[in-house]
Amino acid sequence: MDSLISVISELRKISNVVGRSQLELPQIITVGSQSSGKSSVLEGIVGWDFLPRGTGIVTRRPLILNLVNVPENDPKRKQTGLIGNWATFGHLPNEYFTDFEKVRKEIENDTVKVVGNDKNISEVPINLTIFSSKVIDLSLVDLPGITRVPVGNQAITIEEDIRKIIHEYIKSPKSLILAVTPANQDVATSDALHLAKKYDPEGKRTLCVLTKLDLMDKGTHAMKELTGQTIPVKLGIIGVLNRSQEEINNCSSIEDCLLKEEIFFGNNYPSISSKNGIKYLRKQLNKLLINHIAEHLPGLRDGINNLSIEQQAVLDHLGEAAIDEDQTKLTIQVIRKFSDLFKDLLNGYDDLDTRQLAGGAKIGREFRNFSSFKNIVADEGLTRSVVITAMRNAHA
Repeated sequence: MDSLISVISELRKISNVVGRSQLELPQIITVGSQSSGKSSVLEGIVGWDFLPRGTGIVTRRPLILNLVNVPENDPKRKQTGLIGNWATFGHLPNEYFTDFEKVRKEIENDTVKVVGNDKNISEVPINLTIFSSKVIDLSLVDLPGITRVPVGNQAITIEEDIRKIIHEYIKSPKSLILAVTPANQDVATSDALHLAKKYDPEGKRTLCVLTKLDLMDKGTHAMKELTGQTIPVKLGIIGVLNRSQEEINNCSSIEDCLLKEEIFFGNNYPSISSKNGIKYLRKQLNKLLINHIAEHLPGLRDGINNLSIEQQAVLDHLGEAAIDEDQTKLTIQVIRKFSDLFKDLLNGYDDLDTRQLAGGAKIGREFRNFSSFKNIVADEGLTRSVVITAMRNAHA
């Protein structure tokens, strides 16, 4: 069943070409405020640092993230000659990244190419696929974090712009919503949960990830939230710990942080520790996505068939494909055909429509309508020899 996720990932690449509105796919959309801990959650799911970090809006374009499990004996490894973990980008399909620091840099560089150096955003997605024996098959879309106050040279409409992008992704009933919400803030004010409630009023396709549990005020806990007593979502509530900035600066590995997370839940939430943490979140997301794809498979098949018919009609309208490898000859043929059609238009066709003027007659009419043409002296400055030479060249 995991192969379903790979198929959907390939279909998503196609949908980005033909237009997302043409083919709505089952997917998981990650939403949250600017400081909710989304990046930390995603890196925990993947297992490596690979996302840009900094202050303000860091994710400035939708990131379509595909995780592909590649066992050590998988044929893909022979094709690429790679033995470890690697990543590819949709805009660099033939380039393999084995250094995830370079993955981070490429996300930053491609973002700047599209959006510029300011902190503004774009709806143009980045497609990133990560191959590893350590990841679970999964596909996620990470969207820019919600912010309310423009900073620097950001557009004053930055909040509205972000919400428009989020709207385009989570409005579809085929989208599962991963609402990332900090536990050290009042969940009633959560931007992610507010958006989820707006587009999924009954919470049937929303899963809440409660972050920053270790940063709650001393003496407080999130047992009611984690057990579903206060957050009305149907797909579950999973608590996770985020790496602190100090841990990031000290280059603490994600594996070490996952161990710390496991100890935290064992000490503070022993009765529900097995159903919280990044490891459990990975498994749940994989399970939810597979079930969600299977549920929408019949309708998806019909949609693909209809889209295939539409695109075939477009291809048929373009005419026969060029099979001649000589591009120069093909170009000459196209120009000659255009020239012949233009001559026919000027001279009139054999089956001339007597209800309207032909091309040449139309041009003649325009010359008659504009008196300024009468003042043009066509042969002004031309000698007899120049005219004769031009005539000879025309008949060469």
